[in-house]
Amino acid sequence: MAKITITTPLTDEVVMSLKAGDEVLISGAIYTARDAAHRRMTEILDRGEKLPFDIKGQLIYYAGPTPTRPGKVIGSIGPTSSVRMNPYAPRLLQAGSKGMIGKGEMNADVQMALQKYTAVYLAAVGGAAALIAQTVVKNEPVAWEELGTEAIRKLTVKDFPAIVVQDCHGGNLFLEGVKKYAKI
Repeated sequence: MAKITITTPLTDEVVMSLKAGDEVLISGAIYTARDAAHRRMTEILDRGEKLPFDIKGQLIYYAGPTPTRPGKVIGSIGPTSSVRMNPYAPRLLQAGSKGMIGKGEMNADVQMALQKYTAVYLAAVGGAAALIAQTVVKNEPVAWEELGTEAIRKLTVKDFPAIVVQDCHGGNLFLEGVKKYAKI
């Protein structure tokens, strides 16, 4: 299967063209954020204030980089478990994010929000953090440096590999995979 190249920020048209199971190569900006940053972002949005970056069309990568070694752009940067972001993801999608990158299945509320706000959930390969780091060409702090690895960072990536696991059409590779290999 050919890999689909996508560039951020994403549009509704690009998101609508993606289906569960598609392999993608992402180029452009992606933003890292984990639990603490997600909590802060939703609190800011709920107060009617502006986020520290323009979330419209952007992907949020559930990751916290390891320390950067001399001469490198970033340390290892593998995906973290997405389940912890379930309470926050619908609100960020409502604010204009076009999706997220992580590992593990997101819940039914997130699946409904992906459909409602035309967004996509992508999986990055766990255990490939050092290889993923090689796709990062720029690494900039955005907000909340005091959170350490949970701070928001803007990563400029080239050909970051991911798989569409939950799409805006209701497709869910986690469910489809189980059905495909279930014994009758």
